[in-house]
Amino acid sequence: QVQLVESGGGLVQAGGSLRLSCAASGRTYRIYNMGWFRQAPGKEREFVAAITESGGSTYYAGSVKGRFTISRDNAKNTVYLQMNSLKPDDTAIYYCAADNLVRTLLAGAGVGYWGQGTQVTVSS
Repeated sequence: QVQLVESGGGLVQAGGSLRLSCAASGRTYRIYNMGWFRQAPGKEREFVAAITESGGSTYYAGSVKGRFTISRDNAKNTVYLQMNSLKPDDTAIYYCAADNLVRTLLAGAGVGYWGQGTQVTVSS
């Protein structure tokens, strides 16, 4: 079992930056691939980024590539999402996720574990 708790959301102006954190607990955290998803009002939840258990590979949605960076610190059981050059379209609830298969995270279906989400609002 893995428990995930996000933090770091808030209100920021367009062009600004935020860093989200996801603290994981559970004895098997280090064997999980981790990801970030987001859901905007009236829209379906969408994949944002993922990182493999070792941190050796990262994946991004086209809409955030070059602006967002996912990373993890396994010593702290924490995964991060650094978000730069934020746009109003990035406004959403951001969710942390974990799964033992990275392809499951990339597909966004059948993901094993979810956090409760943190709100990110980007004003124009």
